[in-house]
Amino acid sequence: MKDLVTPPLPSESDPPDQSHNGASAAAHLIVEGACWSVPRSQQRVLHPVSFDLASGRVLGVVGPNGAGKSTLLRLLYRFNAPTAGCVKVDGVDIWSMSARKVAQSVAAVLQEQPTDFALNVREIVALGRTPHRLGFGGMSGANDAAIVQDALDHLDLGGLAHRQLGTLSGGERQRVMVARALAQEPRLLILDEPTNHLDIRHQLEVLALIRDLPFTIVTSLHDLNMAASTCDDVLMLQAGQPLGFGSPDTVLTEGAVSKAFCVSARQERLAPSDIHHLTFHL
Repeated sequence: MKDLVTPPLPSESDPPDQSHNGASAAAHLIVEGACWSVPRSQQRVLHPVSFDLASGRVLGVVGPNGAGKSTLLRLLYRFNAPTAGCVKVDGVDIWSMSARKVAQSVAAVLQEQPTDFALNVREIVALGRTPHRLGFGGMSGANDAAIVQDALDHLDLGGLAHRQLGTLSGGERQRVMVARALAQEPRLLILDEPTNHLDIRHQLEVLALIRDLPFTIVTSLHDLNMAASTCDDVLMLQAGQPLGFGSPDTVLTEGAVSKAFCVSARQERLAPSDIHHLTFHL
């Protein structure tokens, strides 16, 4: 299923990682001139993008619809290969690694979730352990079971563990996919609009979780104020072109936001919280 990033199964030519003992250190992500064009028409969808994201930082990718946000993310989790340029995790081009090795380091949560899985929530979250299995059998032991349970608890899914995915609301399915990514114990986590379909409370919980996770995180977000308050760095795209990369204060300026979204953006200060807040006007 195209919209679900499922870790590949082990193969004899790709031996299991015997050294896996819980989550590794956060990854260092480097993107060097990565771009992507439609294979047949060669239409350029994403123009060359470069940035260096230090280990453990949270990057928010922002821009209007059609800006190339999801296209960039697909390059980062190795769904599409760059037409030119490269994506490196800890200095290694991800296309020089096996799919299984990439799945041990990179996890992705996408906007759309399948509803036709004949699996319950616990079984779906357990799929996150696939890259770390020691063979072709099922779970590799009590450690896997504990990791899965911890992921369920983090996303408040314990009460839904035995429910079929198709019986859940869109927001509940989103939380299941985030839990599966946590069970994968990646070093780089890619999130495509992670607050989509979530109510206010669960939006806040997911954002708090993003801040607390010991991973390097790249997430696309539509809400610019949410990006400013959650992310260490921001990358702004428009029509496939990078407009800026850096701290939210330096990228999410009135001028840049106005240009990218074709609106009049204003930085205002809220009272009594005394925080900056972007407002938008036609």
